Amino acid sequence: MGVGAIAFLDFQPNPYCKVTGMPMPAWMIEAIGTLAAILGTICWLPQSIKTIMTRETASLSLWSNLLLFATVCLWFLYGLAIGSWLLMGANAVSVVLVGIIVGMKLRHG
Repeated sequence: MGVGAIAFLDFQPNPYCKVTGMPMPAWMIEAIGTLAAILGTICWLPQSIKTIMTRETASLSLWSNLLLFATVCLWFLYGLAIGSWLLMGANAVSVVLVGIIVGMKLRHG
């Protein structure tokens, strides 16, 4: 990284928990991040499938889903900026799933 680069972009897994200072193996840190990415991504699958199958969107909040769509887009861009395949992959899938919900809400009200 060049002079003046932001230090946190140069990611190196820390063997210690930054909050408690207790030792934490790098594999455990990655496992926690991976599990969070998987759960955070697949949680939108049931809603996307239901929306596609029923075309029922009356009970869904457009603004809530637009904000979520913007959030996962930004997380994807952040993953791209730091070179994290985990963030990019999980959020790319989330962009598609939430994008389907937003698209169906816009189309069917």
